[in-house]
Amino acid sequence: MQRVPLFIGRWKYRSAIFFIRAGASSLFRQIGGVQTSKSRQNPPSRGRSPDLRGICAEENAEGAPAGDLSARHLIPVWRSVHMKTFRLLTAVSIAALIAAPSAASAQQKTLYVAGYGGSFEKTIRDEVIPAFEKENGVKVEYVAGNSTDTLAKLQAQKGNQQIDVAIVDDGPMYQAIQLGFCGKLDGLPADLYDTARFKDDRAVAIGIVATGLMYNTKVFKEKGWAPPTSWNDLKDTKYAKQLVIPPINNTYGLEALVMLSKMNGGGETNVDSGFKIFKEQINPNVLAYEPSPGKMTELFQSGQAVIAVWGTGRVQSFANTGFPVDFVYPKEGAATLLTTACPIAKPNASPVAASFVKMLLDPKIQLVMLKDYGYGPVLKSLVIPPELGKMAPIGERAAKLYNPDWTVINEKREEWTKRWNREVER
Repeated sequence: MQRVPLFIGRWKYRSAIFFIRAGASSLFRQIGGVQTSKSRQNPPSRGRSPDLRGICAEENAEGAPAGDLSARHLIPVWRSVHMKTFRLLTAVSIAALIAAPSAASAQQKTLYVAGYGGSFEKTIRDEVIPAFEKENGVKVEYVAGNSTDTLAKLQAQKGNQQIDVAIVDDGPMYQAIQLGFCGKLDGLPADLYDTARFKDDRAVAIGIVATGLMYNTKVFKEKGWAPPTSWNDLKDTKYAKQLVIPPINNTYGLEALVMLSKMNGGGETNVDSGFKIFKEQINPNVLAYEPSPGKMTELFQSGQAVIAVWGTGRVQSFANTGFPVDFVYPKEGAATLLTTACPIAKPNASPVAASFVKMLLDPKIQLVMLKDYGYGPVLKSLVIPPELGKMAPIGERAAKLYNPDWTVINEKREEWTKRWNREVER
């Protein structure tokens, strides 16, 4: 659901004032027998409606010139014997109808949450928002977008933030904190994993994701292909034009670049080898560099794609629909991706923004995220039912994850993105 632009609210307010003034003006004229100069000069003949040109000139709140009837779409004109009375009732009635919703809207508290779209958005809308609205007496508006989109919105709105809560990947979250966009969280659970905490509690991880490989189990079985086991499998020519990878403005694509660089003598401080492999060996296999979760699943459902770089959360959610996909932790290691949240710091900060973030840490919600979305829980004490967490990074799988150096990455990210657009995704 998108936020209603502010100018619409202002239009309603001004319209209400316009009609109230119109009604009051008409009432005073009828009580005091006041006539406009126009009506005095041209008194209406018996049995005919009066000429409203002068009245429209008086009542036009937007400053239309005398005799301009462009306001007739706002004050309908019917010819009748009792025109003045009917006009008064119409104006006051419309004013009441317009003013009432505006007053209600002013009293209605709204919390604006920016986060991922797709299956994540559905889980938040189904499992979190209804209960939160009921408990806190607020309306939650959810604004879907990827992490870089949300960070860009925060930068664009600097000094006049409209977002109250941001849910983004850990890389962009470090940038958001550095730029001063995140407020402090008090009263976080004592049993949070250390990896879920951020300096000064300016944000918190709400789930642990592993970035690795997704493949279509049905197609692989039909073709007699063994499941992928390595990042190097992305170079296999049998996947020509059947591979999908998010671009590096998306964390999944960025971490794939880092892992391939790391495997070939580089890493965050030197990604030359990763760029070379993408450009020369992986690019010929790529059907699309696709950031959209919806488009990613469509490419698999249509049979165009059979293998991809993606995260446990997305793959688990896709598999929950019944589509035959599975997740692979590459033998060289899967990369950690933390889904994080923070309340936005601003002078008029919402008093329930931090409460929304902390609700995402509730044990019940953590289990929902594990079941529906394949998130590894961030609470040490959470008891995980044995039937859950087939793909999620928990236990030994979580211990083996590679944690990228986001301090280095964020310093180089803009440079890498330009290079990617120039050399790889042309």
